[in-house]
Amino acid sequence: MKNPNPKIKNNSDFKKQFNRRLINFSLEVIKLCKTLRKDRNLWPITDQIMKSATSVGANVIEAKGSGSKKDYIKFFQIALKSANETKYWLLLIRESSPKFRTLVQKLLSEINKLSKIIGAGILTMKGKR
Repeated sequence: MKNPNPKIKNNSDFKKQFNRRLINFSLEVIKLCKTLRKDRNLWPITDQIMKSATSVGANVIEAKGSGSKKDYIKFFQIALKSANETKYWLLLIRESSPKFRTLVQKLLSEINKLSKIIGAGILTMKGKR
């Protein structure tokens, strides 16, 4: 992936920071889910967002072990799909539970940024950028 942030000195630093952001995002969603679990009506959404949100980072990391460029791209595409699914669940939480609006908005902002990075990476790897 090309480094879109000139403040980061090299690609290795960018990848480390990106991976850290993915982990932090997952951890923030896990914290949110602990609170959501207190409302029985939100259990199905909680289960879904836990899977999709943690899948984003898991697939990006899994791409490192892929044996080919095609497989690498495939893992990034799955990560992007998981990010899009996560957005949907966050929107449902935001609309159904106003008390979480501020936190959810912060998470939506971060997953949107992460999605853009993943999408740009896919385009770069496909040579379309």
